[in-house]
Amino acid sequence: MKASYLKPFLLAFLVVLADQLIKIWVRGNMYMGQEIHFLGDRGMLLYTENNGMAFGWELGGVAGKLALTLFRIVAVGGIGYGLYYLIKHKHNRGLILCVALIFAGALGNIIDSTFYGIIYGYAPIFQGRVVDMFYFPLIRGHYPTWVPKVGGDPFIFFQPIFNLADSAISVGVILILIFQNKYFKKEEEVASSPNSEVVEE
Repeated sequence: MKASYLKPFLLAFLVVLADQLIKIWVRGNMYMGQEIHFLGDRGMLLYTENNGMAFGWELGGVAGKLALTLFRIVAVGGIGYGLYYLIKHKHNRGLILCVALIFAGALGNIIDSTFYGIIYGYAPIFQGRVVDMFYFPLIRGHYPTWVPKVGGDPFIFFQPIFNLADSAISVGVILILIFQNKYFKKEEEVASSPNSEVVEE
């Protein structure tokens, strides 16, 4: 395999491998809802399982879950082809690595959704749950009493519980947004004309 293909796909492989090793360790060594603190109350492992999309959103019932998983598989295939296309046509290396991260993250979560139900014996194929564990409630407080509906209620930032695959997707997307002018810069073709050419005798 050419180096131009090897590096992005090796990065994707390593991210998927690390993601799955963490998930397997969490499943084998923690019980649902258990917390292991490593930054006091502001950073911890918190074992949860996500049955749907990001932030726990779900599509209704078994059919909805099947549709979601199949959509994810198609999306991963599309991202994988996009990564191959970018490499083949020699696009910006930074963009290629970002897409490799997004591909790895999507693939890591697809493995959970597709196979974890079968592997761990709690659901048929395509009905698995995504394992999440990283939780960083950095700021705790209460909404001001004058805020409608939520005034006085507890407030936590950052609330989502996520995994390494989610992080890879987020990092890839954020870097693309930050460096989009660089990644998608079009090389301007300078039109040649007799007046612009230097003729050597």
